[in-house]
Amino acid sequence: MSYLIDSHCHLHDREFFTSEQAEKMLARAHENGVEKIICIGTSHEDSLAACEFASAHRNTYWTYGIHPENAGRVLAEPIFSSATPAEPVAIGEVGLDYHYEGYDRGAQIRLLEEMLQLAMDNDLPVSFHVREAFFDFFPVVANFPEVKGVVHSFTDNKGVLKRILNETEFYIGVNGLATYSTLPLPPLERILLETDAPFLTPKPFRGIINEPAYIRNIAEWLSDKLGLEAKIIERETTKNVEKLFHLSDTVFCANDSV
Repeated sequence: MSYLIDSHCHLHDREFFTSEQAEKMLARAHENGVEKIICIGTSHEDSLAACEFASAHRNTYWTYGIHPENAGRVLAEPIFSSATPAEPVAIGEVGLDYHYEGYDRGAQIRLLEEMLQLAMDNDLPVSFHVREAFFDFFPVVANFPEVKGVVHSFTDNKGVLKRILNETEFYIGVNGLATYSTLPLPPLERILLETDAPFLTPKPFRGIINEPAYIRNIAEWLSDKLGLEAKIIERETTKNVEKLFHLSDTVFCANDSV
């Protein structure tokens, strides 16, 4: 049986979703053939919330990450030990973001390096957040050639996309933003579908909160855009997500010792 995966959302985050909303959205996702979702951590505390949420729901996974906006505010804490069965499917979202004034470039780079080392030490892929900072991103990741990952919500130009495709093996996250913009698209074999819910709601639902069920709409848009049957989009993007994140593995979250 074929199905879709939301490879990047924040359904666990109570700043955006109540528990009741999250439960209803999970049900709608499954009704729309979105069988698996990955909840993305953005701080130590938020990652633990993602872990707790994932442990309580079927086919729901989590990542550990410290978003670049938190660089310089906190240090990454040790999260793994042989004494706990808890394990995220990735490190993320982590990266560089120079969009807003007042960012600390050095602190962001140091945090990214720490997160990349954490990924290498634990043989985990990385979910990258990179905005207006690819000139620093490429030199940093070049020092970690073993790391696999996805550039979540790519928003740059064709030249940068070409560099990612040619210089790395990273996938590209395609979400609702693609349905109402002129962003360049990677080839299907490098695409992961994501919502980034509650953000970046796709057409025709713009103006309301995003949710994992809308992966179906993004897949249909991509089918039209690429001129491929919907079942091909579904099969290939699902295969890409499962290959990168090893979603066939069982993921536990035992306690806050991770």
